[in-house]
Amino acid sequence: MVRAGDRSKVAILIDVLESEDPHGHVHACESLYKVNEIGDGEAIRRAFEETENDSLRLMAAAALARWGNPSALESIREQVESGDENVARISAWILGRIGDSSDIPRLKKRLEGLEDKLAIAFFEHSLARLVDREGREALTENLSDSDPAIRTYAAVFAGESGMVSTKDRLIELLEDENLDTRIRAAQALLVLSSSEPIEDSDNFSVEVYPATEKNPRYSEGSIIQLRDGRLLYATTEFFESNSDFAKARIVARESTDGGRTWSESRVLQENVGDKNVMSVTLRRLKNPVWGCPPIGLFYLVKNSMTDLQVFLRISEDEGQTLGDPIQVSVGPGYHVMNNDRVTLLSTGRLLAPVATTEDVAKVNHFVSHCFYSDDAGQTWKASSNQVDYAQRGAMEPEVIELENGRVLMIFRTQLGHIGASYSEDGGETWSEGESFGVVAPESPATLRRIPSTGNLLLIWNDNYTEGAGHSGKRNPLTAAISRDEGKTWTHKRNMENDPNETYSYTSLDFANGRALLSYYVADEESGWISSRFRSVPIGWFYEGE
Repeated sequence: MVRAGDRSKVAILIDVLESEDPHGHVHACESLYKVNEIGDGEAIRRAFEETENDSLRLMAAAALARWGNPSALESIREQVESGDENVARISAWILGRIGDSSDIPRLKKRLEGLEDKLAIAFFEHSLARLVDREGREALTENLSDSDPAIRTYAAVFAGESGMVSTKDRLIELLEDENLDTRIRAAQALLVLSSSEPIEDSDNFSVEVYPATEKNPRYSEGSIIQLRDGRLLYATTEFFESNSDFAKARIVARESTDGGRTWSESRVLQENVGDKNVMSVTLRRLKNPVWGCPPIGLFYLVKNSMTDLQVFLRISEDEGQTLGDPIQVSVGPGYHVMNNDRVTLLSTGRLLAPVATTEDVAKVNHFVSHCFYSDDAGQTWKASSNQVDYAQRGAMEPEVIELENGRVLMIFRTQLGHIGASYSEDGGETWSEGESFGVVAPESPATLRRIPSTGNLLLIWNDNYTEGAGHSGKRNPLTAAISRDEGKTWTHKRNMENDPNETYSYTSLDFANGRALLSYYVADEESGWISSRFRSVPIGWFYEGE
């Protein structure tokens, strides 16, 4: 049912994997691998750590490797060399789909020692999938093998390998005496005739909301995967000015092909403020998020320099319609909550991190804290204390739950680094602000946990120029990985660094083994701001290990 488009059924596969009865654990992992889903990653990471059941560990590794876990991929490569031909065969079957050209010599070396005819075919088909000439020649021959199992598997890989040269033979196999062979041949022909798929290695971007004279600014977006696999991308559409106080509303577009193309815009939230509505967050409101509970649309309603409030509208039909507004922010003031910021804790509590000031024009000093809800967004309370910092204060916070149960808040500062605070009680109280140890200009950062590895991923502007506006340009847009809950950072890579552009206000979600981002792209010459989508395979963040 997941393969047919109902992502809510992922929850059933996770339940099977987490059950005390081990029967079905291996099949659950295999199914999760095939549908390219891992939930929040915790259960399948535990399965990968299993030492007594080799099959369970191998299929868990397959699912995690497809989501960019480098340790899982290396484990599969090691199993290709296993003396157990069944383990080696399955490992080759996986590697042909998620490996790369560097795996060809490994597969060929192990192929030389194989005796089982079906295992040999699996290795040949995996080599074909990796565009090895000899592998492709062998696959073509296997389409006419006397063993129906070999013909069937050859048909599957002919389609996946894009081997159009086998089309005539696949058509002949539509009349094969074996039913499964006929079905797989039909499947292969459909795959060969379909539009070009997104390859696992593709790193691509699309200017989904390009700025125009009428709408010179599109910014502060959020992306969510819908129950049927479509992507919903909402952002703020400003009119006639790129000012934070220009008229604006929330608009959305959808993609059915992983973000390659997008529908026309539709309005999600009209402007109900004296100034605007802006800074959208799209979130599942309950655990488990992979069960597709209701979607919350969070947004800001701006009336004046002293009145900015956070609201929530709930959708029970995947964003088609929205319920009545619920006010999230408690009390008067100018409450800034950045786009894509609400966090759902493992306890089910929702945290909406905000930075507050009495008057953004006259005072312009911010303190950060959270509004929290324990009833899926129906009612909200405020943290009992606030986090302050030097100069303009603690601005534009982000929160994330750490492995030890503490909640980490990071925030924008004017001191040349990202600030940090911690909560021991789910966001009700906060420690004194301190440096997070990461150099940054006066610009927000985004921090999330990668489902397949459990590591933290930080997206920010790795730049600081003392005395410059905003303490330096919002360029480059950089990513880094932490394996120790934010203490140290490795694999620093620039995602964007065009000297004529600046980048900020990033959203970040994960789907189908990929990181899905949106961020604003400001053209320095015109001042126009567009909203860009980027899809990055998770493995990209680990390249160079």
